[in-house]
Amino acid sequence: MLDSRARALGLLLLLLAALLAWLQYRLWFGKGGQGEVDALQAQVREQAYANSGLKQRNDVLAAEVKDLKSGEAAIEERARGELGMIKPGEKFYRIVDQGAPDPDGEPSQGESTTTRSTTDQSVSDRSVATPSP
Repeated sequence: MLDSRARALGLLLLLLAALLAWLQYRLWFGKGGQGEVDALQAQVREQAYANSGLKQRNDVLAAEVKDLKSGEAAIEERARGELGMIKPGEKFYRIVDQGAPDPDGEPSQGESTTTRSTTDQSVSDRSVATPSP
């Protein structure tokens, strides 16, 4: 009887060891195992990095939308810069800069042009503010 009891315990121990080995295998190499968890964590980190960049871009766009909704100055600035619009009564000046000479002493081939419109308000750069008659 002692022999059959020891044999049953040995068989139970072997069965438990096999179960433990099978569970460890599934933990490390099976579906949903540690390798897959590591890969998913890396994917989450990459997505979080991409999301932070998109959040920054969205914050900039939201600030621009808020600025455009709240102020006329932002709309005017955008219309002037992107569309080249001027106000009624303004005078339009185009300033043409001759190309600076190359180090060889020859003038450059291209010319750079600057366009400005002015009112009686002060304008930066080389424009001259003149009110319209």
